[in-house]
Amino acid sequence: MAYRVRIKASALRFLKKLEARPRARLFVAISGLSDEPRPPGCRKIAGVAGLWRIRVGNYRIVYQIREKQLLVLVIKVGHRKDVYR
Repeated sequence: MAYRVRIKASALRFLKKLEARPRARLFVAISGLSDEPRPPGCRKIAGVAGLWRIRVGNYRIVYQIREKQLLVLVIKVGHRKDVYR
């Protein structure tokens, strides 16, 4: 069963500022969440209920899975040193 993927405006703005190669890698990872919202290597974020993260090189994608709505909401995308602030 396929999930819908929505990206918050702030995450989309960050993606648009990136160079083409890392942006493409991140979009591939985000689109893959529609088929498998918990891909190998994903982790729950400690201390925050309901948030997951996947690693794409030096970048992290923080997202929430809404099972009842079959929705993956990408909350934040950022460099690994800044994304959890």
